Amino acid sequence: MKQTTVAVTGGLVRAHPALKELVCEASHALARLDTTRLEELALCCHTLNRELVPADSARRADYARQAREAAEEMAVFARVMEATRANLYVMKRLRELRAGRLEYGEAQVQPAAGMECGDGNH
Repeated sequence: MKQTTVAVTGGLVRAHPALKELVCEASHALARLDTTRLEELALCCHTLNRELVPADSARRADYARQAREAAEEMAVFARVMEATRANLYVMKRLRELRAGRLEYGEAQVQPAAGMECGDGNH
C-alpha cells in the first residue's frame, strides 16, 4: 500500500496510506464484512480528518488531490455500502419473519387482479 507522510504535533512524522488505497481497502473489507479492519480504517480516517484542520495549505492541497484521485474508488465504496445496507435490511426482515414479529398483510399474499384464472395455469 502506498504511504504518504503527515507531520503531526511535536514534529513527529507518521505514515498514512494514500487516500485512494484506504478507500479501496475499505471497500474490500466491507465486502468481506471484516469488522476489525473496518474499525481500523475508520480510526485512520478520523485521524486524517483531525490532522486536516491544522494542516498548511500545501498539505490541504495534497489531500484535495488525493480526494480527486480517489473519486472513482469512493463511488465504488458508496455502492458497496448501499448494497450492504440493503442486504442488512433484508436480513433484518427475514429475522423478524422467523421470530414471528412480522406478518404479511392480506394485500401482500393475495394474487394480483387478473392473475388467478382458476385452471391452475398462471
